[in-house]
Amino acid sequence: MSIEERIETLGLALPPAPPAGGIYKPIVVTGNLLFVSGQPPAREDGSLITGKVGQDLSLEEGQYAARQTALTMLATIKTHYGSLDNIRQLVKTLGMVNCLPDFTQHPQVINGYSQLMVDVFGDERGRGARSAVGMMLPGNIAVEIEAIFEIGE
Repeated sequence: MSIEERIETLGLALPPAPPAGGIYKPIVVTGNLLFVSGQPPAREDGSLITGKVGQDLSLEEGQYAARQTALTMLATIKTHYGSLDNIRQLVKTLGMVNCLPDFTQHPQVINGYSQLMVDVFGDERGRGARSAVGMMLPGNIAVEIEAIFEIGE
């Protein structure tokens, strides 16, 4: 089963890939690594999920935002690279959560992203190294995530 078929089987839909918000490339490929610039949590209609987790959004809403960020990332890879079937594995993720200084559940929020990657690619290919931190994010987006993938034919 292809990755896109797997996404459909899971009842998921990719949002539109967001345009670059500055002077950078959405993805860069070097050797067998694909680097994805920070992605926002986009809904199917392209609107962004905003707010501070722990203040404006609950933990569960933050996890949903992280899950949507995973789908946004897959849409960006598909748009700017091509087939998702060329992804061998997730290597490294940096998950950033928009929150107040006393919020401490960053890893639990980013689990929304990580679980989707495991659901789509399987445990071996979809589980990589990861960091989860809190900060203020541009446009008040709830979550921003960047990642590195190994690719190959």
